[in-house]
Formats: sequence, structure tokens, C-alpha cells
Amino acid sequence: MFPNDKLENWYKGKGHWNDIPDHEWYDWKWQMRNCLKSKHDFLNFMDLTEDELVGFDIANNKLSVAVTPYFFNLVNTADSNCPVRRQIIPSALESNVVSYEKKDPVGEEGSMPVPGIVHRYPDRVLFLVTDRCASYCRYCTRSRMVSNAQDYGFSPSIDIGLQYIEKNKSIRDVLLSGGDPLLLSNNKLEHILSRLREIDHIELVRIGSRVPVFLPQRINESLLNIFKQQKNLWLSIHVNHPKECTEDLFNTCRNLSDAGIPLGNQSVLLKGINDNSNVMKSLIHRLLMMKVKPYYLYQCDLIEGSSHLRVNPQVGLNIIHSLRGHTTGYAIPQFVIDAPSGGGKIPLNPEYVKDLDSEKIILENYQGNEYTYNFN
Repeated sequence: MFPNDKLENWYKGKGHWNDIPDHEWYDWKWQMRNCLKSKHDFLNFMDLTEDELVGFDIANNKLSVAVTPYFFNLVNTADSNCPVRRQIIPSALESNVVSYEKKDPVGEEGSMPVPGIVHRYPDRVLFLVTDRCASYCRYCTRSRMVSNAQDYGFSPSIDIGLQYIEKNKSIRDVLLSGGDPLLLSNNKLEHILSRLREIDHIELVRIGSRVPVFLPQRINESLLNIFKQQKNLWLSIHVNHPKECTEDLFNTCRNLSDAGIPLGNQSVLLKGINDNSNVMKSLIHRLLMMKVKPYYLYQCDLIEGSSHLRVNPQVGLNIIHSLRGHTTGYAIPQFVIDAPSGGGKIPLNPEYVKDLDSEKIILENYQGNEYTYNFN
């Protein structure tokens, strides 16, 4: 556990923007207007490495750069290996594309019956409603479309997507994603949620968003009031490193929880960022302090130019094994690979079953001790 895991030691304040009045700093639209986007924006606050300078040139045709002032404050400007810095500042290594990497690494395009709807599983759909994010992650699975740097030209038809969902009565679960749905205006978001609420066969609506992490100012009273109107709304956030767990994120997650929104977290396993048992343990403990259930730990998808951020899946298995028995079960995420070419999420688990026959199962616990369970 990190020595600063106590809440009073979490990051707080306005950092480089200390002179900005609170009414601007806590205005999410001010944050978006003042995003750092170009190398010149970043050079006002830090020195960029040669690798990063080249990365900005690559980003113009791969995935745009944008970082909110709030999130930039978490970057250690003196450390080129800072785990926050490596997630949002581009690298020359993004130009290295290996043969098995793809623009669409998990095969979403082949499962789109209408634009913006990915229907891979029988009872649920992924509804892509925007191509914009508050900040852009350099390992983004949807780099092909997000920010439109690759001229994908994504233009979701919300009404066509809603009509598809309404007509297909097998669908009980809708996941809103993109881009980031919480960057939509309140009116657009309320339109989508209210339409889904009126469809009888929809039992569950989920939102996948990194806005609470990049832009906690967006989760204001008016948005919480919209969420409170929903009959069964869940929110999955995306935190990869303990440094991202700030006092503002703590308060935001508590406000969401108080509004009746169950919270889960999805992390991506990234080289030099969270591929370490101590880092992961600190992260999951902080998540539980914020009332967020660690949900998934993803193996990094095979997106083009991401090999410098991927690790051997055995690293993820080792991390999960190191957590089992050494923290509460609530804290342990499911390690998964989203299989290439549309195979869907496949869970990976350490091997605890040593033998199984028609009469007994032999199990190994977290300490490596074996136990026999007879059932016949």
C-alpha cells in the first residue's frame, strides 16, 4: 500500500491554475475550453522529451491530444516515466505497428447492424453516441474514430440507434459509450435516457465514462438530477493508477453513489503504469474508499501502435494471484481479454483447480496449499 493512501493525502487543489477563480475552475465548460491540445500548450508547463515531441506529430493522424487542466495537474512534469503522463502524452513509439495490431482490434465494425450500435451479445448492445472525450488515452481501443484524427467521420444517428433497440425485444441491457457520453449536453443525454426508460424490455442502462476522472466538474447537480430519474442506471468509470484518485474524484463518486448510481471501475493493464501488485493494490483500495467496485482489469487491446504499453498476460494473472487472500474479495477485479475479431470478453484466472474427477476436486489456495473437496 502506498504511504499516502489515506484520503487526507490525496491530491487536491488547482495546481498550475491557482489564480483561476473557483467559479471558473469548477465549471466543466471552462475546463473543456482550456484543454491542453498542442505541444506548445504543454511546453508552457513542462519540457517535452524528443520522443514526446515526435509523438505530437504522429498524433495529428492517429489520435488527437487533449488534456483537461484538472487532469494535467496530476502529471509529474519532471518525470518522463510518470504513470499519468504516459497515458495522455503521445510517444514516437505509437508509429511502431506490428502485424497483429488492428485499427478495430476487437471487431466492433463487424457487429454493427446500424451505425453506432454494436450488437455482439444476445441480450445487450453497445450504443456509441459520440466520438469526443474530455482527454484522450493513448491506448484507446477506438482510436480509429475517437477525435476523428483518422478521418473516420463518425456521425451517430441517435434516433436510428434508439429505433433499433426498441424493435429488438431481446435487448435488455444498453451500454452508452463512444467517445464519452457525459460530454453530451444535458438535453441530449436526457433525451437518450428518457427514450430508453420508455422501452419496456430495457431493464438496465449503463454508461461507460472517464469524465468523472478527467473532468469531475461535469458531475454537477443538474446532471445528478437527470441520473436520479432513471429506473436502473449504472456507471463504469476508468481509473488506472492511484494518482488519479484525487479528493475531487472521491467527492464526485460519493455524490454519484448518494444519487443511487452503482459504480464500477474498468482498468487497462499498462506497462510501467499499473503492471505492479503494489500499485494495483493501492488503486483497488482507493476505489473501495470511493464506493467504486473494481470490475474489470483489461489486457491492453491490440490497437495499432500500442505495443510499448502492453505486457505479457501472465503479468495480469500474477497480479490477480497476489491479491487473492491479501485483500477483500470485493476489491479483486476480473482480468479479461477482449478477444480479437469480435470474440468478446474472455476471463482469465490463476489456476486454482489442480485436479477434478467424478468424485472430488483438488484445490490450491492463495498460499499454495492443496485441499480436497469430495462431492460424490
